[in-house]
Amino acid sequence: MARETAPVDDWSVDFEVLDAGYIEDPFPVWDDLRKSCPIAHTERRGGAWMLTRYADVVEAAHDIGRFSSRQIGVINGTQPEGYEEVEDLYGLPPISADPPLHTWTRRLILPWFSHTRVAGYEPMTRDLCRRHIDGFIEAGHADAAADYAQQVPVRIVAHILGVPESLSDTFTGWVRDMLEFADDPERNLRGQEGFGSYLMAELERRKADPGDDLISELLATSHEGEPLADRLVLGIAALVMIAGIDTTWSSIGASLWHLATHPADAARLVAEPGLMPSAVEELLRAYSPVTMARLVATDTELGGCPMREGDKLLMNFPAANRDPDVFEQADEVVLDRAVNRHVAFGTGIHRCAGSNLARMELTVALEEWLARIPTFRLAEGAEVTWAGGQVRGPRVLPVVFP
Repeated sequence: MARETAPVDDWSVDFEVLDAGYIEDPFPVWDDLRKSCPIAHTERRGGAWMLTRYADVVEAAHDIGRFSSRQIGVINGTQPEGYEEVEDLYGLPPISADPPLHTWTRRLILPWFSHTRVAGYEPMTRDLCRRHIDGFIEAGHADAAADYAQQVPVRIVAHILGVPESLSDTFTGWVRDMLEFADDPERNLRGQEGFGSYLMAELERRKADPGDDLISELLATSHEGEPLADRLVLGIAALVMIAGIDTTWSSIGASLWHLATHPADAARLVAEPGLMPSAVEELLRAYSPVTMARLVATDTELGGCPMREGDKLLMNFPAANRDPDVFEQADEVVLDRAVNRHVAFGTGIHRCAGSNLARMELTVALEEWLARIPTFRLAEGAEVTWAGGQVRGPRVLPVVFP
């Protein structure tokens, strides 16, 4: 959720990604910046550049020589006073790695998110959606974010990693601590230590009793004749949990928010279920949740802006997906949009390895919701709250239905 931040007078030279108004409605800011200053800058939080045009975002994402993935956090995490940070050689590969580490670690996880493997997760996903709808449908109201959107992806990821579904709320809390509260030293550390300690214990357990899961497979894998280091396995497992939870629940929640506030679109999807594939792509475009950072690797220039080695660059995929130079009616949701080259999953070598899973989960979540709750709206007088920074999505979404 948004915290108190100093007011912004000029978004082109002093942007604040945790500004409460920006988190709730960033679209006018992006529209203004594209016209006046498409590559904005700020000195806040150690300084950063922010790209808002599709062409600039795509160029930066593909240029791995100038823009490194070694630092991907939008918000610079801070630690409590006196905390001694341990150097991590691996980070969260492959997303936080450059080649060659990126190349071979990505190959390790791709089979777990192939079309075939994801099709096997679909029955479980439908069952999860139905079970959670069963829990609130008779009440005639629900928090579509907390009671539904946030409940599905975490349980699928838990299955992939071989960890108990019963700890889903704990996993969710740790992920929120690390992403939504990266600027809160105590809370951020709580998430890191809780998650890290849990996964390290799981690694030891799988060494003694391996199962049919990603962690066990990684522990049995070697690279260039050597077993994978525990810290590397830990980083990959943490990435799958973090990226597989927050991003997808944000997409599900934002899509339900859109349908709750645009009843004609909900009615059309109910009447024309064949539109769902294009609708899912359009909702991903219009409400892309993720912004990723890059580290400027050498003095360079992008879009006429001189950048120095060590600068942070924010690749604003959500803003790129609303660029009117690329998308007609960019600020409107067109459920049957025919041409939709969105970058909700990124682009280039770091394009989301779990995109097949995310698409399936979003599709199934919407299909199952609309099958049971075809008509719904925001609860009168209720406040919708959004999280922002690295990942934008609704965290409180009160809805009512007949």
